[in-house]
Amino acid sequence: MKVLIKDVRLAFIESLWTPKQYQGAGPFRRSATFLIVPGSDNDKLIEAAIQKVAADKFGKKAATVLAGLRGNSNKCAYMDGNTKADYDGFPGMMYLASHRKDADGPVLVIDTNKAPLSEGSGKPYAGCYVNASVDIYAQDGQNTGIRSGLIGVQFLRDGDSFGGASRSDGSEFEDLGNGVEEAEDFA
Repeated sequence: MKVLIKDVRLAFIESLWTPKQYQGAGPFRRSATFLIVPGSDNDKLIEAAIQKVAADKFGKKAATVLAGLRGNSNKCAYMDGNTKADYDGFPGMMYLASHRKDADGPVLVIDTNKAPLSEGSGKPYAGCYVNASVDIYAQDGQNTGIRSGLIGVQFLRDGDSFGGASRSDGSEFEDLGNGVEEAEDFA
C-alpha cells in the first residue's frame, strides 16, 4: 500500500544512493529510516496501512500475526524509537525502516522544486526533514513480516544534523563580491 509521509526527519541514509548489503550479507539494497512522531497524522497513516495489508495477507489471523511481529526489527519495519535510544533523534519517536532492492533501480531523490538531487549535493542528510513515498506491505512464508519499500524522498527543509556535523546556509559569511583583492606585497 503506497503511503506518502510528510515532514518527517530522515536518519540512517548511508545507503540511500549506493546500495549495500545488510550486515554484509544478502542482496544489495538502498535504505533510509524515517522518524515519526507518535500519534501524528503520519503515525496514524502508517498504522492504518499496516492494519490493511495485514488483514489482506493474513485474514482472520492478522491481529495474532501482527502481535508476533511487533517489537522485532527483522519482522516489522515500524518500530519504537526507544529501542534505538543511543541514536540521535530516536528516543520518544517511532521509526520506519524502508529498503529498495538494487535490482529495482535507484530511489527517486528530489529537492523542494522536484529537481533531482545527487549524492554529492549535501541534501538530504541525516537530521533534515523530508517527505517520503513508501510501500507498506505484508510478507508471509519463511520471512513473514511487515515491510516498507522505499520509493522516493523529497528534501523538505533543514534540521539539526545527526552525528554532530554542523551545516551552513552561508549566512555567517560576508559577501566578498566577485573576487578578493590581492594582498599587498610587503616584501
